[in-house]
Amino acid sequence: MTRKMQAVFVEQFGKPLVLREVDIPSPGAGQILVKTEACGVCHTDLHAAHGDWPLKPTLPFIPGHEGIGKVVAVGAGVTIVKEGDRVGVPWLYSACGHCEYCLKAWETVCGEAEFGGYTKNGGFAEYILADPNYVAHVPKGLSAIEAAPIICAGITTYKGIKETKAKPGEWIAISGVGGLGHLGVQYAKVMGLQVCAIDIDDRKLAHAKRLGADVTINAKGEDPVAALQKATGGGAHGVLITAPSLSAFKQGVEMTRKLGTCVLVGLPPGDFPVPLFGVVANCVTIRGSFVGTREDMAEALAFAAQGKVKADIELQPLTAINKVFDRLQHGDVAARVVIDFGAA
Repeated sequence: MTRKMQAVFVEQFGKPLVLREVDIPSPGAGQILVKTEACGVCHTDLHAAHGDWPLKPTLPFIPGHEGIGKVVAVGAGVTIVKEGDRVGVPWLYSACGHCEYCLKAWETVCGEAEFGGYTKNGGFAEYILADPNYVAHVPKGLSAIEAAPIICAGITTYKGIKETKAKPGEWIAISGVGGLGHLGVQYAKVMGLQVCAIDIDDRKLAHAKRLGADVTINAKGEDPVAALQKATGGGAHGVLITAPSLSAFKQGVEMTRKLGTCVLVGLPPGDFPVPLFGVVANCVTIRGSFVGTREDMAEALAFAAQGKVKADIELQPLTAINKVFDRLQHGDVAARVVIDFGAA
């Protein structure tokens, strides 16, 4: 008899997700099968389910790119992981391995890259097929639930901070301190930076302060650019924009100190309003940052395994995914929701 699993599918863009019972896949040559223990929920999953971006997933598909679980089967030729290993199946599902970008260890921009929960079925399922060359290796001592947000929100903010090139003792502004930003505050403090957290929610700002933010600014209550320039003596050396808001993007560039770098990781719909005169006259660098490489993944997980960075997590069952998506849509998720497959 064929074994079955529960999985959540996007069958139509913008419509509720559908829970279905389907066959458990079998790993082919060069593949592994992971039994899911936990999977984080990301705002990108919402974009995927709504078909918001120019390159849309092929319907139907299983979202989720923060899946953590144990390897339960390996296909022919697999040697770098074994049954029983705990791994994560992240956003970067695979890449070609031989193009100019892969050879420079920039596999995230490989033209043949595949993405978990987007171009490949993801972690909102009891089992996930994965490429063993690109899974995250979860350190011992870090649970599946704790690791899930790190392999997307964690690596994204950690890499973004690195891309600002801000040095210990310098200022970084983190715009948006929700699911990504609350981890960004922690990574920035571990990396020796002074942190200014910007949001429009006083509860999130209070939380950022508890996590170590040196300055907090409510962008709804005051001019965030003027407030940040005053607090930092001329602007932040690095700015990380996680908020999916075009106004946050414009403010973020204006918050950037002369010769500083503004890194974009949020992806709001629409065109980015760049204040060109200020960018040119102040020699500001604007840089996109797209998750992170496998090396970045290992570093981000190591900080978490050492207890230096910890995601705030709310557990939910797979059956609650549509309610979780509705809350994400309305900004009613304080940090990170993780689907707990052990709760079934």
